[in-house]
This record gives sequence, structure tokens and C-alpha cells, in this order.
Amino acid sequence: MTTRALVITSSILGHQGQSIALAEHFKERAAGRDGLEVTSRDLVADELPHLGLAELGSWQVPVAERTVEQRDLAARSDALIAELRDHDVLVLAVPLYNLGIPSQLKAWFDRVLRAGETFRYTEQGPRGLVEGKRAVILAARGGQYAGTPLDSQTPHLKGMLGLIGITEVDVVYAEGLAMGEGHREAALKEAKQAIDGLVEHL
Repeated sequence: MTTRALVITSSILGHQGQSIALAEHFKERAAGRDGLEVTSRDLVADELPHLGLAELGSWQVPVAERTVEQRDLAARSDALIAELRDHDVLVLAVPLYNLGIPSQLKAWFDRVLRAGETFRYTEQGPRGLVEGKRAVILAARGGQYAGTPLDSQTPHLKGMLGLIGITEVDVVYAEGLAMGEGHREAALKEAKQAIDGLVEHL
């Protein structure tokens, strides 16, 4: 049985970014494991515009009644949701920008977190409609934030994933990357070892 992983990157530093290095390590290890296929999406190279009212409104119009413009606008979200559904594992390689996620990644989430498609409102609250999947977060950070009040990124990501029904989430941290070469090398080595273990069991 084949497991399909979707790797999402969002670093504005490209291949100089440490989150990209973690994603590349994941892909290299996945290539050596039978039964694991990887699809990559670079949200900087293939950047999405910020979500606007016209695009949001296009989702509310029945498919048969959409104008050409509305069909084109809705197609962005439709394609991203279809891609997400077509994979078993979502891998998010995420740098920390000003204690948050890159705006490029937020633009992606704004299109896959869609009421009526990936979650729905019930009397008991929102219910996720993307079931049977897991996520891996590869978090690269210059400082050390995990487990502190400044780490607003991790709960934000877990909250958005949970909204659509992805509640099995593993987080690999590579922290202190700007705190000296020795610290950086040790943190990256530990993170890559954690990735190796995750790939082995996907």
C-alpha cells in the first residue's frame, strides 16, 4: 500500500532557509523508502495572492451559476483542497517569522480551511471533514521558543489543522539556529534524526 505525502514549503530564503533544508531531508529519506510517494508545493515559487472578497464570494455561488471570473477564482481553492485530500500525510516546513507563520502559508490555509468543504458548523461547534490523515510540522527557528508563551505558531498550526479534522500532528523542532554554529549544527542533527524516525513509520 502506498502512502502519499504532500510537502509544503514557505520560506522566502529559498534553499538558504533551514526549513527548506528540513523538507529536503524529509524528501531524501522518503525517496529511499518503498511505498512512500512525495508531492512538493513551494508557496513562494508558486505564490498565492492574499484572499480577497471576490474570491471568497465565488465559493458561495453554485457551480452552475458562476461567471467565468468566479470559476477561475474558485478553482484556486478547489485545486488545493483536492490536492490535500489526495494525500495521506501533510508535511509543513515552517520558518518562524515574527512569532508567526509566513503570509504565504496563511494564504494557503485561507483556501483549504473552507466551510462546507473541509469543515462544517454544527450545534456542537465546527466539525472537520478531512479525516484519516496526519500532519508533520518541521519548525525551524532562530531562537528557542517551544514550550514558552512566545510560541504562538505551534498552537495556531495545530488549531487550523484540527479545524479540518487533522488531529494527529507530529512536530519536529530545529531551534536556536541563530545562536551559534555549534548550537545550530546540534539542533539540525537532532531534527534530522527525528525526521528519519517519522519517515520510517509513515
